Parts: sequence; C-alpha cells; structure tokens
Amino acid sequence: MRKQTRRVLLACMVISSITVFYLSLGAIECPNTRSRGTWGASQQLHRNLSYPLPVPVEYSEHSPLIFVGGVPRSGTTLMRAMLDAHPEVRCGEETRVIPRLLAMQATWSRSARERVRLDEAGVTDEVLDSAIRAFLLEIIVGHGEPAPRLCNKDPFSLKSLTYLSKLFPNAKFVLMLRDGRATVHSMISRKVTITGFDLSSYKDCLVKWNQAVEVMYDQCQAASERSCLPVHYEQLVLHPEQVMRKLLQFLDLPWDPSVLHHEQLIGKVGGVSLSKVERSTDQVVNPVNTEALSKWVGKIPDDVVKDMADIAPMLRRLGYDPLANPPDYGKPDPLLLNNTKQSDGAPSMEPWRGRRTLGSLG
Repeated sequence: MRKQTRRVLLACMVISSITVFYLSLGAIECPNTRSRGTWGASQQLHRNLSYPLPVPVEYSEHSPLIFVGGVPRSGTTLMRAMLDAHPEVRCGEETRVIPRLLAMQATWSRSARERVRLDEAGVTDEVLDSAIRAFLLEIIVGHGEPAPRLCNKDPFSLKSLTYLSKLFPNAKFVLMLRDGRATVHSMISRKVTITGFDLSSYKDCLVKWNQAVEVMYDQCQAASERSCLPVHYEQLVLHPEQVMRKLLQFLDLPWDPSVLHHEQLIGKVGGVSLSKVERSTDQVVNPVNTEALSKWVGKIPDDVVKDMADIAPMLRRLGYDPLANPPDYGKPDPLLLNNTKQSDGAPSMEPWRGRRTLGSLG
C-alpha cells in the first residue's frame, strides 16, 4: 500500500511540474491511474448519425487512441481535420506539450547518468512510465470534447512512436509523409518556425527533414502493420476517398462520407475545431485540393537541386524521385479538379513532367 501511494504521489508531482513548466496553468488534478473519464448517452454529439454510437466509453491506457504525426507541413492538420469530421472521432488542435514531454523522456532514457540518478531516487522506468501515461491521457482527454475514439495530432510526437505504443498498446498511428521538397518549401515560404530548422537554408532544412522523417518512418516500419499506417499527402489529396476508406478500415471505424467534406463541419458542434494560431488553419478551411502539390518547383536553389539525392536520401526511400522537377504524383480524381478551382478561384494543377508515380499507400 505504501509503495502504491508513493507511486501515485510521484505521478502527480511529475504531471504537475511539467504542466506548470509548459502551460503555466498550475497543477491539475491527478487522474486515476487506470482510467480517465466516462462518456455517457447524455453527452452525445449533436450530429445526424446513420448508426448508434457505442456508449459509455472509458478512457484508459487500453483505449484505442489514434496518434497522427509526421514532419510539420506534411498534411497532419488536413488529416486530423478529416478525421475530426468523422462522427466517432475527436482529434482537436495540437497540444504542443505532448511532444515536449516525450522529448524529455527520450533525453532521460538516452542518458545513462540520468538513468542512474533516477533509479537511485526510486524513479524506476515503471514509475516514470505510469506518470507520463497519466499525463498524456489527461491532456488528450481533457483538451477537447468527449468521443468514442480520441485522437492526438502533434507532428513530432511520432518520433516517440515505439515508446507511445508501449504506454498505449492498443493505439494506432498515422504517419503523414510528403515530398520533402514541398514540405521544406512550405516551411520557408510560410515562415513556420521549427526548432532546429534554419529557415534561411533549403539545404539545412532538407537535411533536418531527412533526419526527422527517417526516425519516424523506421519506427512505423518496425511496428505491427496493424498499428502504424504511412499515408502519403499527395495520394490523400489526389484520391481522398480511396485513401480515407483504407485509413478508416485500418482504424476499425465505419465509413462515413463526411470525412471527404471536413470544411462543411468547421466550427460546428461535434465537428472540426481549428486554432487561430496554427499556421495550417487558413488552408484546411478549404475543401481537399491539389493546390499545394507543386508550389516548390523552381523555388529551390540550383546547387541544392543538383545534390538532392545525397542531401535527402529519404526522398527515394519514400518513393519520390529526387531528380524529377516536378515528379509525377499521379492524376487527381475528377472531384478534386473542382475542389481546386473552389480553393483559389482557378485551377492550379501544373503539367506533370516527371517519370515516376507513387504507389499505393503504405
């Protein structure tokens, strides 16, 4: 009993300390170590459903949580908005604190000296994992409305995919992948500050993109096929229904056409909530479209383009041709041409002159 009490108190201390440091909101109530929150029939979402929602739902370490991640500017916000349009899913805005906490845990884990200090203090891996699990669950459950399936979208959280799967064994992970040249151009042109990325250098950003996506992709590949699915942004915007059908099947969710029209549910109860400070918000208010696919072409310095295969070898590994400018991402579904016109008043599909087409997702 004394050992259990000590563990719970330590978990509360860790959670409170981290919350004060990152949120400046003071301590939060220590959550139950086994479950957090129950959703009853009295809290049903205000949506017209063709099937009943399973209630009640208890959130715990065994809940089938969904984690969406990837390098920033890779379509993570679009993906979570499309999932938020599903009546059984709630992702919500980025928490920002979750990837920071996971980065702290990774630092503790890598440092042998820090590991010894924690062990000497009685902070074993079991105690620390319990505290971090409770904190993550508190944030995921508490920062938005209840739903049968909870989802978290914090791009860099998937750098800790292996650790997250240990904390939440029934969780599923969606890794968003995008042509690194487009990702980096979006960062630089939209001035999206990302720790460690030098926005004045395409080469530096491509090298950092390569390092980050390699870490996440390797962990996704090492995970069970039933727990991690890579999704190419290009295929998502070119063939949204095909991709979303496969994704919802992977997530064990029923098909719902609302995921193809997320923009119609923005700001509605039980629909898609957007943050005013997230840089992708102004883009996801539009229907799914191909407008951003090739904006990077002609914008990257010639010397970087020449050495692209060496600077970013993950391009080829992920199925992108590093020498094609632009690559052949494939032809869009007919609906997408109309969506693209609606997004900016004119079609922005550029002629694809590349030689290689991305295969099916995964």
